[in-house]
Amino acid sequence: MNFCSQCGEKVRLAVPEGDDRPRYLCDACGTIHYQNPRIVAGTLPVLGDKVLLCRRAIAPRKGYWTLPAGYMENAETTREAGLRETWEEATASVELKELYTLIDLPHINQVYMIFLAELRGDFAPGVESLEVALFDERDIPWDALAFPTIERTLAHFFEDRRTGRFSLHMSTITPEDRERYFGSA
Repeated sequence: MNFCSQCGEKVRLAVPEGDDRPRYLCDACGTIHYQNPRIVAGTLPVLGDKVLLCRRAIAPRKGYWTLPAGYMENAETTREAGLRETWEEATASVELKELYTLIDLPHINQVYMIFLAELRGDFAPGVESLEVALFDERDIPWDALAFPTIERTLAHFFEDRRTGRFSLHMSTITPEDRERYFGSA
């Protein structure tokens, strides 16, 4: 950030009095510009023994498979965001169940919140998807999943399905986890 969004003057990066981390400060108007993590909300749509995945039509990771999910918008709840993203990416209606995975990615300032969902009716690729399909566990394209968060969510789901106990899974993905997943760049 170079300029204040309130008055247009230059900002500087410093720790404000009484704070514990650097923020962009505007000395002209006194605004402190807080930057907070982005929430990614989505669903894990299930129909019988299969899960719905979307093959991405956009960067990053274009051509790779993911669950329907995306950035939450202002003035919506996480549940509304999950429903909206599922419609946008898979033109699918779902019945939301409980929050299933909450995954922190502090190194990229994101939090993933994925809800279990029961698929209702038809589905088709939305504008952000090349294709959508239902997958059995044995047919999941594990080597072509877009993000570690998706791999982790699916692994939890199939393990929970074996045990018959579905509960909230909270975890963190670190840069080291990401490197193991994507390799060093």
